[in-house]
Amino acid sequence: MARGSSSSSSLDQESKAGVFFMATLVMWAVSVLFEIAFNKRFELLPIIAGFFFYQFANWVIRNFLSRDPLFVNTSVSLLHSSITSATVAGVLINRWMTSGAKDMFEHSQLVEVTWPGAYAALCISCGYFAYDQWDMLLYRLYSGLVPSILVHHLLLLICFTLALYRNVTINYLILTLICELHSVFLHVRKIRRMAGVHDARNKVVKIEWVLNLITFIGARVMAHALITVKLIIDASKFGKGVELPLALFGMAGMNLLNAFLGIDLLKAYRRERKNSKQSSKPS
Repeated sequence: MARGSSSSSSLDQESKAGVFFMATLVMWAVSVLFEIAFNKRFELLPIIAGFFFYQFANWVIRNFLSRDPLFVNTSVSLLHSSITSATVAGVLINRWMTSGAKDMFEHSQLVEVTWPGAYAALCISCGYFAYDQWDMLLYRLYSGLVPSILVHHLLLLICFTLALYRNVTINYLILTLICELHSVFLHVRKIRRMAGVHDARNKVVKIEWVLNLITFIGARVMAHALITVKLIIDASKFGKGVELPLALFGMAGMNLLNAFLGIDLLKAYRRERKNSKQSSKPS
């Protein structure tokens, strides 16, 4: 009886979380559509394009590969991480090749200037995060009263959209998307496990774990930590607007989520190693 009550309470909590995050998503969508339709901000149209592109990818995978909501969602996430990683690399290389690296990370470059392709890339990623939030809410691909993945997406939608509206700190936000390189290996691991490959002694699995941990440290932890340090160092160069508080709040949230993700990765690695050792013991 107690177990049934606990399960019911958990479902009730998840339902309340779903209502809250769905409401914030609807408000976000109304805001974006208002900006495009009434303020003639047509440069924001790639947000809509990004949403429908990834929704179309979802439809293709669901109809031709698998109807499992988690597999479909993870596959689309892998597609986004791959495209975004390549796009961010392209934006950075293009900026370096055309203007050099001398003042590339100066405050004025990161806050006031927008590198070629950066604005559209950020719009498309914004559309993806809206799509992913919608998909997870639709198929309840989350758990708990305060699901970290929904909080992560809401945080990004707020920061990205406000920056796009004001056309400031676009390059800073492009740099935060370097972490998508690590997300590639997160999604690969998830799909690999759904395919039934769990043996940590497998060479492919070992390589995947090495790349997963290297990119977690380099492309996620270090990248976000350096961005945070840069914001603090350049704090006096920001104006009196919301840019600095919002940026620091966003990075604090990202760094906290990175810490939780690191703990989860370490637990997952130890669990896979332990299970592999147990399965290798003679019965």
